[in-house]
Amino acid sequence: MNRKKQMAAVAVCVVAALFLFFLFQPTESKKYQDADLSTMWQEEKRGVFISYLELQSNLLNQQEKGKEIIIDMLARIQNANFNMILLQVRSFSDAIYPSEYFPSSRSVVSKEGDPLPFDYLQFFIEEAHHRNIEVHAWVNPYRIRSSEDASTISIKNPCYKWFDSNRVKVIPGKGIYYNPADEEVRALIVKGIAEILENYDVDGIHFDDYFYPDPSIDDQNYEDYKNQGGTLSHDAYRLEQVNLLVRDVYELAHRYQKVFGISPEGNISNNYESNYIDTKLWMSQDGYIDYIMPQIYFGFENERRPFLTTLAEWNALITAEHVTLMPALAFYKTGQEDTYAFSGKEEWIKHQDIIMKQIIASRSVGKYRGFSLFRYDYFFGNQYETEATLKEKENVLNLLLTNRQK
Repeated sequence: MNRKKQMAAVAVCVVAALFLFFLFQPTESKKYQDADLSTMWQEEKRGVFISYLELQSNLLNQQEKGKEIIIDMLARIQNANFNMILLQVRSFSDAIYPSEYFPSSRSVVSKEGDPLPFDYLQFFIEEAHHRNIEVHAWVNPYRIRSSEDASTISIKNPCYKWFDSNRVKVIPGKGIYYNPADEEVRALIVKGIAEILENYDVDGIHFDDYFYPDPSIDDQNYEDYKNQGGTLSHDAYRLEQVNLLVRDVYELAHRYQKVFGISPEGNISNNYESNYIDTKLWMSQDGYIDYIMPQIYFGFENERRPFLTTLAEWNALITAEHVTLMPALAFYKTGQEDTYAFSGKEEWIKHQDIIMKQIIASRSVGKYRGFSLFRYDYFFGNQYETEATLKEKENVLNLLLTNRQK
């Protein structure tokens, strides 16, 4: 072979090698860029939690009237200049939408597994997007029931077949939960998230603060892990079981160009000592979450966890480039005694501008991109209305309607 032919052959091989190299490169480092999620944060997010309790009190077994109620809820949210809802689509191993994996939820039907009057999630999305309101699908990954009573669990529930296994546990005084350390449990949760992302144009996926339900639920799993040569402490092992799920959901959400956020407890130490969630890791490394929404349900005068100090602590912990801060605020405390605030327990009774001031204070920290109020009924419903709540609401509305921060 002459020199020119040799060089041509080498060139072809190099081009082919480069093509194969780039074709089969892992995509993890590209995912954030591919998703182009930076535009997500161009506008301040002003969120409202809509929990299964709101759904149950307003939408249970409702069809045409149910749609009218949803339209009214979203109109109220839009008129108050909120632009984001965190809609609880799965609260107890169930769904408010037709699901291959989970039965219909008792928040919208009388009996778990009954036919849905309509697709609640789809209707929420359509009507919210008409009003430029984002819909983040709020999922409680591990909770099956908040009591020990299993009588309402249908045969359609995926937990039903696991009752005699280590995958499901009845926890005295707490409820019934999936075992976070079980691989099949994690696979079920991820499949459920994939189903939402595949079938619905949600703007994001959201987890709340219910993670490890009990420190003994994974004892057998940990023993097996140690017998196989595992070296992590039991606490570190628990943290990693949750991290595995969080990483999987983040990757999945980004595959569909959606964001993923979590609302942990506002008390950072409790997340490690009780819930076994590694919030510091999630905020210091990309690849876990897009936003952290800590439940900073404390007043300015809270003796143990004053709002400003707690807000600053959360903000300081965010060192990952693409993680943002959106504190969840406790509108439900308005006008109430806050027992655990100790010397500050009367603050929510004495003052009616706390939430307004908390929004203003939050806007001043570097990683801030929005806030969310817990929850819809406390702000928009009339069952909790008092002179104090009406005044607090008026102050919040004056801020949001006259100061449309972008």
